[in-house]
Amino acid sequence: MALTDDTKQIIQQAYRDVLAGKDIKARYGQRLMIAEIARYMGGITSDDGQRTSPASACVVEAGTGTGKTLAYLISAIPVAKALGKTLVISTATVALQDQIVNKDLPDLHKHSKMDFNWTLAKGRGRYLCMSRLEARLHDEGNGDSDTMPLFLMDEPGKQEPGTRAFFEDMLASYGARKWDGDRDHWPDQIPDDIWRQVTTDHRQCTNRHCSYFDSCAFFDARKDLDDADIIVANHDLVLADLALGGGAILPEPENALFIFDEAHHLPEKALNHFAASVPLNSTRQWLKQLSQAIGKMQPFFSPGTTAAKTIDKISTASRDLDKALSDIYTEAEQNTGWEFNEERRTAQWRYPEGELPEALAELAGESKIATATLVRQLGVMVDELQTAFDERKESDIDRDTAEAWYPVLGSFHSRAEDQFRLWTAWCENGKTSGPPAARWAIRQRWEHAEDITFYSSPVLADSLLYTRLWSRAFGAVLTSATLTALGKFDRLKSRAGLPEESRFVVVPSSFRYQEMATVEVPALKVMPTDDGFTDALVQRLPDLWAGEKATLVLFTSRRQMKQVHERLAPEYPELITTQDDMAKGEVLRRHCARVDEGLPSVLFGVASFAEGIDLPGHYLSHVVITRLPFSVPDDPIEASLAEWVTLRGGNPFMEITVPDASIKLVQAVGRLLRKESDTGRVTILDRRIIARRYGQLLLDALPPFRRIIEP
Repeated sequence: MALTDDTKQIIQQAYRDVLAGKDIKARYGQRLMIAEIARYMGGITSDDGQRTSPASACVVEAGTGTGKTLAYLISAIPVAKALGKTLVISTATVALQDQIVNKDLPDLHKHSKMDFNWTLAKGRGRYLCMSRLEARLHDEGNGDSDTMPLFLMDEPGKQEPGTRAFFEDMLASYGARKWDGDRDHWPDQIPDDIWRQVTTDHRQCTNRHCSYFDSCAFFDARKDLDDADIIVANHDLVLADLALGGGAILPEPENALFIFDEAHHLPEKALNHFAASVPLNSTRQWLKQLSQAIGKMQPFFSPGTTAAKTIDKISTASRDLDKALSDIYTEAEQNTGWEFNEERRTAQWRYPEGELPEALAELAGESKIATATLVRQLGVMVDELQTAFDERKESDIDRDTAEAWYPVLGSFHSRAEDQFRLWTAWCENGKTSGPPAARWAIRQRWEHAEDITFYSSPVLADSLLYTRLWSRAFGAVLTSATLTALGKFDRLKSRAGLPEESRFVVVPSSFRYQEMATVEVPALKVMPTDDGFTDALVQRLPDLWAGEKATLVLFTSRRQMKQVHERLAPEYPELITTQDDMAKGEVLRRHCARVDEGLPSVLFGVASFAEGIDLPGHYLSHVVITRLPFSVPDDPIEASLAEWVTLRGGNPFMEITVPDASIKLVQAVGRLLRKESDTGRVTILDRRIIARRYGQLLLDALPPFRRIIEP
């Protein structure tokens, strides 16, 4: 579809209306971004709604202050409507997702004359399941419940005192419509082990057969999906939908225009999504729980029925898998070069080039067969239970029994499927043009137990993203403040598998960097690799924050952050807050409150604070970077990628480590300037940025701050 004059006019008029309505000025970078996205989307050709032009994406790096959300909304909405496609906006964080839904879209709708509607899409696991909540409360009050408690599968000993009162409060809040059942909208953070007890997944959910279907938080949130012009999702949900074939949750990729905000996270999210793991001893414990469930289920099924026969087959498959796991645990425990030390109760072993020892590979094959059998029989049983919900079909199982046991068996089935993914990945031997999958094991020791967990993960997400997303999507836009590494898009191209026909643009920032901030490298006698670096930090940091109202000190090591804090805290009580002291929101609130009171405040943080916080204006005037953010050398996925690059004659440090560090460094520096009126300084205490050849590359990739470098 060529970009028609009517569509151009709608875009231009909407931009003028928003600028006038909000009394803001046009920004050059924003206008450029609007034009690029509209031109890209308008250039996609189609026949009868199906894309005929080659697969492509539009990649736009736009720094803080560009106003990129408004840019992509104004340009994409009219084009998507003209094409009859759904606009799917995907973010990496809940905070941005909520901002787009609750602020940016209502703002645009109010100030422009564009007619559109939107809805929010999150995964089922983000919502309360009333059936599980009710069962959780019922079973706690009735120790002799006829059915297996729905929280049986959760690890024992994690239910804190007062949990019942917490769940009762949750029930009351949802019933009174004070809470919508969205985990992210609960006033406090809900720990994972608590939340698991009151949410569900597609394997446990009985859908329309559930007695709570009409008041279900998840399905209530989904009602508007089919009719929405714009769906605001997140990367995990998009990837989950693609894993199910596309179109299971969100529109089919062929009928959608995607915008990936915070797109630099997409390749890593894809790797996490397609990774798999199996904790051996924990799985054997889980199989015991399955046996207990089967024992309690048997009296509900008449002898000779399909259900009764399947229960016996599940029991046999469970025993076979338990033996296979016991054998592979013994092999891994005895014939792996585990290295523990006094400080760590964890040892890691990576299998070079993804090659498993012959004995381990053979046992992995046996575990795969045993797990496949269990998955199959659990699937048969789940289907039998599901039949009982359909009044048009005859069933040997009564509906009450099905309602009680379907979620329990569904959970076991889901877990077994997850574990089958690991054994399948471990047994794959096919050679590809790309790097082989990373395979590794971690052995952990506790006071009275230990476990070995096997892992597998793709090393690059390029082929996954290309085949499942880019080759199918009608169109896709990727944007973020950090998409280039060392000034190039090469890293993103290779990791995300972007199509050859894609277009790439860096939008100039509206910030006057040289006037607004400095980047300083003070004289420091020790390097971060020296033994005395922690001592040097303890000595130097107080001088750096002296006279400042709001300082953020970023570390690459949580351990080093704690060491420095322990030594400085007694001398500076109340001044320093680390990101581990309390929940993230509370840390930031405390910091801002001190600044508002005219008191100085210093934040200590690691990687998540180097990217995920927004402290505009006087809430942050100094960012201190203690060490260049190189990846941890024992990360098995990065190590496997480095190994592959080396085997191909490349230099993994310059091809992987330095570009990755550049992106993280730009993100960290990006905490300083959030608005055009902000000012401040960045101090880098790692002298390698000027003493090493690669340091100049990292320094030149930063925004053009005025530099102050001490000899």
